[in-house]
Amino acid sequence: MVNSLFAHFHPDEHPFVDRALEWVDKADNRHTAKLTDFLDPRQIYILQTLVNRSSNTALHMNGGYAEAERQRAIIAPDYQVIEQDEFGLAVLSVDSGKGGGGLDHGDYMGAILGLGIKRDKIGDIHVHEHGCHCVVAEEISDYMRLHLHQVHRVHVQTEIIPISRLEPARTVLEEMEFTVASLRLDGIVGDAFRLSRAKALVPIKAGRCRVNWKVIEDPSQVLKAGDVVSLQGFGRFRVLDIEGWTKKGRLRIRIGKYR
Repeated sequence: MVNSLFAHFHPDEHPFVDRALEWVDKADNRHTAKLTDFLDPRQIYILQTLVNRSSNTALHMNGGYAEAERQRAIIAPDYQVIEQDEFGLAVLSVDSGKGGGGLDHGDYMGAILGLGIKRDKIGDIHVHEHGCHCVVAEEISDYMRLHLHQVHRVHVQTEIIPISRLEPARTVLEEMEFTVASLRLDGIVGDAFRLSRAKALVPIKAGRCRVNWKVIEDPSQVLKAGDVVSLQGFGRFRVLDIEGWTKKGRLRIRIGKYR
């Protein structure tokens, strides 16, 4: 049964499936709750799928605000009451001053990871005009406050504030419209990142492309409205709309690139 379960997931996901199965087993059979690090939407989907196979286990999620993309999970017996403070969330508030107006998500992420902190300890990062609010695991928050002094040559000041003071940033998408011969992944990725189809094929076949946070290595994968596509080293975009056929028999689509 376990082998057939693994067949539903990409080989790169098998280590996570292994860990998730252990978490569910402990909650189901040993009545032990497990707090995870931050999970991406694909990992949340996998974990929810496994929890749904158990009649005695519940999954609780929290990323600091209602629309959080990355969240911590608690897998617990279904009778156990989970309080919000059990998720261990804090906010690292970074003040970059007037000199940090041009800093973006990648700048803050790079500076944080440069401290030797694992990505799993970091939730969503909300970039503001002169700084950011970063949702982090409470257990590493003091370390970050003490050691983060610079973001891309800009000196910053930091403090830890409670999750209740988090100020989410509005998602801004840079919209693009173009026509494609089909809804194949390689064609749309090529146009979105201004790559030839041949150059788009290389990272896709190397496992560096994700559709809805799942690794996709098939360049002929058909995209649909609502899909979120990321290409390592280039960024990500959402397929906003498929607007129909042109007179020349091509499909007009609209995408939004995340800034």
